[in-house]
Amino acid sequence: MGKTNLAGDGQADLVNHGGVDKAVLAYSADHYPKWRQDLLLPDMPFGAFGENLTIAGMSEGSVCIGDTFRIGTAIFEVSQPRQPCWKLSRRWRMHELAALVVRNGRSGWYLRVVEEGRIEAAMPVILIERPNPEWPIARANEILHHRRTDLPLTLALADVPGLANAWVEELRERAELLR
Repeated sequence: MGKTNLAGDGQADLVNHGGVDKAVLAYSADHYPKWRQDLLLPDMPFGAFGENLTIAGMSEGSVCIGDTFRIGTAIFEVSQPRQPCWKLSRRWRMHELAALVVRNGRSGWYLRVVEEGRIEAAMPVILIERPNPEWPIARANEILHHRRTDLPLTLALADVPGLANAWVEELRERAELLR
C-alpha cells in the first residue's frame, strides 16, 4: 500500500481519480441488497461500485469527514464523499446510475492513507478518532448536491478540518458566486 492507492490498484485517469485525498474508495456493504433489488441485479457482487473496500456496518450517515480508522496495520482518514462519474454508468450500462447515486446519497467515501500498512479481507475497521461528528458524509453530500445555494452551509462545509482540498476549493468558488 502506498499513500495514493492500495498495492495492485491503479487509476488510469489521475486527474479525476486517485491521489492523496482519494487514495482508497470505501463503500457500504449494507447498500448492496437495496441496489440488487432496485437495479434488478440479484448477482451484483461487492466491488460493483468500483470500491477498494466494501465495509459492513458503516454508511454515509455514520461515517464523518476526518474520521480516522485502523484496518490491519494501516491507518486511514475520511477525506470526502465520492462523486460518482460516468464510468460507473458505463460499467453497468445504465445511463442514469451515477445520477441515481447522487440522488439517493449511497455514494461511498474516499480515504487518505495516514499510515501505510498491511490489510486483508475481513479485518475489523476500528474507529480511532472522530473530530467532526457533526459532518457525516450524508450531510456533505446533501450540501454539495442538493443545497447548492445555501451560503452559510457551503462555507461551513468548506471549513471542516480534513476535508479534501478539491472539495474546499469547489465550495469556496461556489461561495464566491453566491455572494
